[in-house]
Amino acid sequence: MGRLGDADVHAAFVEFRAKETDKCLSAQCIYCQSVRAKNTSRQRSHLLECPNYLNAMKEHNPQNPILELAANGTPTPAMKTPKKRDLDTMVNGFQGDATGSRLFPIPRPSLERDFQLSVQLNPTINVGPGIWGQRNWVGIVSGHWNGRFGKGTVVPGGQDRQLIAPDLSTHINTNYLLQTHDHPPAYISVKTEGWRVGPREVLEKLNDPALSDDVDPKLYSFRLYIHMETGDARYLALNTGMWIGSGIRRGTEVTYDAYRVN
Repeated sequence: MGRLGDADVHAAFVEFRAKETDKCLSAQCIYCQSVRAKNTSRQRSHLLECPNYLNAMKEHNPQNPILELAANGTPTPAMKTPKKRDLDTMVNGFQGDATGSRLFPIPRPSLERDFQLSVQLNPTINVGPGIWGQRNWVGIVSGHWNGRFGKGTVVPGGQDRQLIAPDLSTHINTNYLLQTHDHPPAYISVKTEGWRVGPREVLEKLNDPALSDDVDPKLYSFRLYIHMETGDARYLALNTGMWIGSGIRRGTEVTYDAYRVN
């Protein structure tokens, strides 16, 4: 005859030591926050009477044997725990451990192209070698952007603090300001951080404005994550957004597409 497995019981509780002097652990139900001494049999009995746990199982794991036990006391054959942890189980939840026994699928994020931005760069200033690599400073002259939430220009005066690794991989760290075409305009501060990597011979050409126009963007990777902040009430939703970007370099111009993470 089957019963609710020990792993499923333990997954519904958080174990802790209430006092440093306590010899035994306590267990708190994550569904109703009830605390009791760590004891698998007593924890199983608690779950049979915990309405929050039973409701969660009805919604997310109707095959859980505890539901029939709670209803009429009749045990059902124990479910076999799959051992293979492939992509499907990662999406749908692991069974038999602290995450999967509750079978709450973790939502999969999606990407949506949100805006495109282009900036013109000043000549690179060589700051000199540091303990992590070559440091460069690149000023932003101007730029423009256009997207689903608006359009506008890039205010002159931003900068890119670059770190060049020995293999010419480049860590990008930029700060600049967007101005919208509204009347009156809104101002949005932008921070980006990421890496431009690829074969050494490709990066050598990419770092030379006279040669970078001829470099196929498929030969290197230019990826960023992007954060925006504003106090303008019309654009407050940007403060809690998340974006990743994919960029290219052409001469003294950098352009990237920003994808919102949903």
